[in-house]
Amino acid sequence: MTDYANLDTDAQVALLTEHTSEVLKHYELGEVTEIESINHEYNSTFAVRCADGTRYALRININSPRSAANALAELEFINHLRANTDLNFASPIANNSGDFFTEVANDAIGKPLLSVLFSWLEGEELGDEPTEEQHFALGAAMAKMHDAAAGFELSVGAELPNLRDVLWLTEDLLTTEVSKLSAEDKALVQSALNKIDGAIEGLFERDSVRLIHADMHGWNLMWHDGAVSVFDFDDCGIGLPIQDLYTALYYLDTPEQDVALKAGYASVRPIPEHTEFEAKALLLQRRIILLNYLFETSTPEHREILPKYMVETMRRINEFLENS
Repeated sequence: MTDYANLDTDAQVALLTEHTSEVLKHYELGEVTEIESINHEYNSTFAVRCADGTRYALRININSPRSAANALAELEFINHLRANTDLNFASPIANNSGDFFTEVANDAIGKPLLSVLFSWLEGEELGDEPTEEQHFALGAAMAKMHDAAAGFELSVGAELPNLRDVLWLTEDLLTTEVSKLSAEDKALVQSALNKIDGAIEGLFERDSVRLIHADMHGWNLMWHDGAVSVFDFDDCGIGLPIQDLYTALYYLDTPEQDVALKAGYASVRPIPEHTEFEAKALLLQRRIILLNYLFETSTPEHREILPKYMVETMRRINEFLENS
């Protein structure tokens, strides 16, 4: 068995490129002429080109703990949004068995990997520096998705996590016995999580839950002909619109970007009621969840940023606790 987590990026991608060829045997796509890695981070995504010019995107879940029931729910959510909004989403492609997710064992990694094949989205990712126009479009798209998700229910057998949990039901690698943090830092993280949990409790008491994307940042959005397309629903769950909004705001750098995104959202539906403290709690929660992820990831580039990310996270936790 290969120690996948200790391979460098090129070796990981090479291994997964071979795995992609095995996955594609479960689809009737015609002759595949090219397989290219286009994203290798939390999960791994490959562009697939066929002889007739058709392109697809294959996502292989590497770090994601998603189950088949979660994948089914994700695809039901996407299909619901496609039918009930004017937005553009990548369409899931059924395999030869009629399923929209494919699980194939990988002996080198030592576990089966769940994959989903999607139609190709034209355009370019918004990336780290979207324009104010694009931030406005992001906010408006999110609001439309929240309206469409109200009242939507998954089928029997489809499941998504409830995002009421302060770490979104990921394994706690920060405050438990497996934590690599110092006793002092563990205590600080726990104090912050306790305050964040109290803020989330108040938010859940005031608003109704629905399915949310939960990861709408510039690298999960495409821009084409002046319109935004949304993809990568791997983090979607049952939560609150305000959680979705502040997850997106976490990735922004300037007040002007915040204003543009919120203005786009408010052009469709009112921004959910919340306090300044709750806003700060949600932003810090996102950072702590990402820190927790960095302690478990197998992606080399993400593991490399852990030391600096942890120092900055502890600084922000101290600031949060001092001012709350």
